[in-house]
Order: sequence, then structure tokens, then C-alpha cells
Amino acid sequence: MLYHLLYPLAKYSIVFNVFRYVTFRSIGAFITSLIISLLVGPAFIKMLKKRSAVETIDEDLPERHRLKQGTPTMGGIIILVSLLISSLLWNVLTNPVILMMYLTTVWLGILGFLDDYLKNFVKAKKGLLPRYKLLGQLSVGLILTLAIYYSSSIATNITALQIPFFKNLIIPLSWFFIPFAVLFITGTSNAVNLTDGLDGLAAGTLTFSFLGLGVMSYLKGNFIVADYLNLEFIVNAGELTVFISAVIGTLIGFLWFNSYPAQVFMGDTGSLTLGGIAAVISILLKEEIFFIILGFIFVYEALSVIMQRTWFKYTKKKYGQGRRIFLCAPVHHHYELKGMHESKIVMRFYIVAALLTAIALSTIKLR
Repeated sequence: MLYHLLYPLAKYSIVFNVFRYVTFRSIGAFITSLIISLLVGPAFIKMLKKRSAVETIDEDLPERHRLKQGTPTMGGIIILVSLLISSLLWNVLTNPVILMMYLTTVWLGILGFLDDYLKNFVKAKKGLLPRYKLLGQLSVGLILTLAIYYSSSIATNITALQIPFFKNLIIPLSWFFIPFAVLFITGTSNAVNLTDGLDGLAAGTLTFSFLGLGVMSYLKGNFIVADYLNLEFIVNAGELTVFISAVIGTLIGFLWFNSYPAQVFMGDTGSLTLGGIAAVISILLKEEIFFIILGFIFVYEALSVIMQRTWFKYTKKKYGQGRRIFLCAPVHHHYELKGMHESKIVMRFYIVAALLTAIALSTIKLR
């Protein structure tokens, strides 16, 4: 919005010329979303407590989680409000990729909100039925994928899968790009949702992942730098950098309240949406494999659940009694039951996330 209002004034004063620079608007988006989340957080947390929108602890979780009973949830609304306001102020609103990001944010935000609302206000323990949640994720994934597939303004050869570590190695997916992208969006959204089980875990690890995506989008959005690093120049990547900066700002602001001991949880409103946002950005940048490296923690968490359920069902059918691979899944609860303190688990996941970000970014130089 500021770009549309103030950049035209550059013909009267060179000062307004700064609004055409991605770096300036990215910094502005970061600061704006950070400040908004810090300002609205306390009032929103107070409102959630007043309306009894508080966490209900699953009986299967470690005993120390009983202390979290009564902590406000649905804090993802703080993230979405500050993100959307900041992006509306600093992004070019007519850019097609930004419109796609708004669709992703609003659609998955509403889906997550419905799930949280049913859990906290209607007291439906399981929230939105899994089949309806999955249908909502697949639907937005299909809409976005078809828009990307048939668009001529996103990127050249958008259906090609780029492989890091190798120079000019790509796998043409052709029509298979459609089911691949839909499943990638849905899977990432659910994987982040599974990771959101400890104070600050999802928000902190996502911050590192979005930092890596932000660096990649900036490099791919700069023709000179992209050419030097043998990266494909993507004309819309600069606007994604501004949007990602807003995401990072709001995540850091949310961590102020979500770090141990948490004053609020993001709930499905935040986790489903942020996972979907990360997936769509990765597809638009043609860096799906790059993101799998960046966010391998989310892959690890999701695999732990899949392995646990598969093995339990198999052994129950074969031996009459189900057996487990982990003490509890997702895997962060396994470490809790082994006696590790929650804050130590989260900090170690942060260290791994930082290492994964460094490894992923190092692939840029190896291409």
C-alpha cells in the first residue's frame, strides 16, 4: 500500500524513491510485523483467557504438560493479523505471487481457526474432523497449484524440480507437478502442525527456515547476483522477500509470548497456515528440495508419527498387541519421556535448525 501511495511521489522528491527497493521494504515489513505482534499480543492473550480459549492437555502427553492446562491458545491470530497488516503496507499488492500468499494465509488461517474454535468454544475434543481439514488443505493446494501451473508470469519452467548440490540438475515433472505440489503443500502444513507441541518449538524452528527462504528469494530476485551464483532469476522473488521478512518479524514477536514458559500457543490457526505459507513460497521459488533440507525437523517430526502409527498397526495385526518405536510421537514428546527438559529439547532443535539452514544455504555455492 505504501508503495502504491508514496512511490509515485518520487518524481517530486527523490526521498520516495526508496520504496522501490526490496531491501528497504523488507526491513520495514520486518519491523512493522514485529512491533504489531508485540503490541497486540498482551491484549489478545488477556481476551483469550477471558473467553476461556485455553489449552486442553491430552492424557497421553508427559505429566509435566499438565502445568500447561489453562494456557491460552489460538495465538496464531496474533501472527496472521500482524503478518497481513505488515504485508499490506509494504508489498506491491498487484503482484500475482503476493495475491497467492494472501489466498494461502487467509484460507489456511480460516481452516485452522475453525479447528481451534471447535476445540475451545464448542468443546469438540478433536476439533474439525480430519477429513474436512484434509479436504480444505487439498482444495487450496489444488487451486494454488493450478494457478502456478497455468501462469506465465511466475517463473520459466516452473514444473521442473531443482536438485541442490548439483549444477544445472533439474527433473522435469510435467503434469506430475500438480499432484506433487498439492501433496507438498498439504504435507508441509501438517508437518509444522505436528511440530507445534512444545513452548517455542514451531515458532523458533520456522524462523530459521523462513530466514533461509528469505535469503534464497532475495538472491533469486536480483538478476546480477542470481546470474553470478548460477541461480535462476525469478522476477517476482523480490516481493516474496518482503513477505518473508514480515513472517520472520511476526514469528519473533510471537516468540516473546510463546517461549518457555509459554503465555500463549499458536494453535492450528498459526501452525497450519505457516506450514502452508512455507510450502507455497518454496514452490514459487522452485526450491522444494532446498526447503526439505531447511525444514528437515518438520520432516523428522512427521515421519516419527507415520512410523509410530504404521508399526503399531502392523504389530497389533501380527502379534495381537501393538508395539511402539518411540515412547510417544511426535518425537519431541519421546525426548520428554526420556527425561529431557522441555527447554533443552527446544534449544537443541534450534541448534539443529540453524545447522540445517547453514547446510541448505551452502548448496547455493555448490550449484
